[in-house]
Amino acid sequence: MTLAYVALGSNLGDPQQQLLAAMDALASLADTRLLRRSRLYRTPPWGVLEQPPFINAAVELDTGLSPHALLDALLIIEQRAGRVRGERNGPRVLDLDLLHVDGVQLDDARLTLPHPRMAERAFVLLPLHDIAPTLRLPDQHTVAERLGMLDLAGCERLP
Repeated sequence: MTLAYVALGSNLGDPQQQLLAAMDALASLADTRLLRRSRLYRTPPWGVLEQPPFINAAVELDTGLSPHALLDALLIIEQRAGRVRGERNGPRVLDLDLLHVDGVQLDDARLTLPHPRMAERAFVLLPLHDIAPTLRLPDQHTVAERLGMLDLAGCERLP
């Protein structure tokens, strides 16, 4: 079993319900336990600015799935939620990103681990900080250290 971290985001439909349902789906994956879940955060859109704000979260999983098998499971959960891949960084019903798998460095046509841009994005690091503040990022900073370097304007924890 290996620790894995997944970022969740949604800004279409009922984003909070989408994330809660996705967390339940992640918890029910074969050979996987959901260990921790972050609080929910409202964050401004990134990339394409003319869209609703996002609701973001992160989870820590203990999984026996390989990174590619876990990625496949994430894509199935997205598809079942109604995700249609369209505009890059555009609105979406559900987005699940595999951020980090302990002890794995990977860069192939389907998957790069650790996620190459996670250290740049407050919408990833805010929820990840709730569950893994001491996790080392590719730049060797911890999540907590890197979060202190980012602009958090427009980000808010939901009750």
